[in-house]
Amino acid sequence: MISDQAFIHPDARLGKDVTVDPFAYIAGDVIIGDGSRIGPNATILDGARMGKNCRVFPGAVISAIPQDMKYAGEKTTTEIGDNCTFREGATINKGTASLGKTIMGNDCLMMANSHVAHDCIIGNNCILVNNVLLAGEVHIDDYAIMGGGSAAHQFTHVGAHAMISGGAMFKKDIPPYAMIKHDPVGFAGINKIGLKRRGFSQESIDQIEEIYKIIYFSGRNISQAMQYLKDNFESTAELNYIIGFIENSKRGILKSAIR
Repeated sequence: MISDQAFIHPDARLGKDVTVDPFAYIAGDVIIGDGSRIGPNATILDGARMGKNCRVFPGAVISAIPQDMKYAGEKTTTEIGDNCTFREGATINKGTASLGKTIMGNDCLMMANSHVAHDCIIGNNCILVNNVLLAGEVHIDDYAIMGGGSAAHQFTHVGAHAMISGGAMFKKDIPPYAMIKHDPVGFAGINKIGLKRRGFSQESIDQIEEIYKIIYFSGRNISQAMQYLKDNFESTAELNYIIGFIENSKRGILKSAIR
């Protein structure tokens, strides 16, 4: 059902069974996938590419121009997968010349008043709780959860299955599977409950925990810890992902730890 009180540009491309509620605004350079619902007073701007079965709640704004002084009007996009939800007041900006697009995978949830800035890359099954703030060019891997009011500095990288507590503000990369607490911000163990829910074996969880004991509590620096892990631990997908993540980190990982 499409309300006659909504504005939909004639060039916008809407899939089958899309619902548009009263007072929604949809610009011309927009693609919305089958089964999606655009709520009242939601705004979908040029460059939005939205997959199937997405929901946009009142006051959310998809694909506004970047809040970046370097943006010069270049044509860029916001590319969103299937089954994503944008709650009240959530905002996601499109890209700049840096990447050309902001990307969100499938099955993601942006809760009320959360913000994703230009050129961010967000994986699948990620949750941004109320008032989360992502600066430009942040990269978040699959199944990461950011607690309410947490904030990521530009260019930071959050690993898969990481769990970041509400209010945490960080400017270093957050390694995969980690739990991060705030006040002060620091590593506080691994996300055991999340990993169990997602089908990780107890053996894998135990190995991940041992890996992080080497990284954070063995007295080794990062280079020494990486070499020790390579020399002494069985090669697994989880170990290789952690090592690759840390060795490729451009900002360095969060080093402080909470016992």
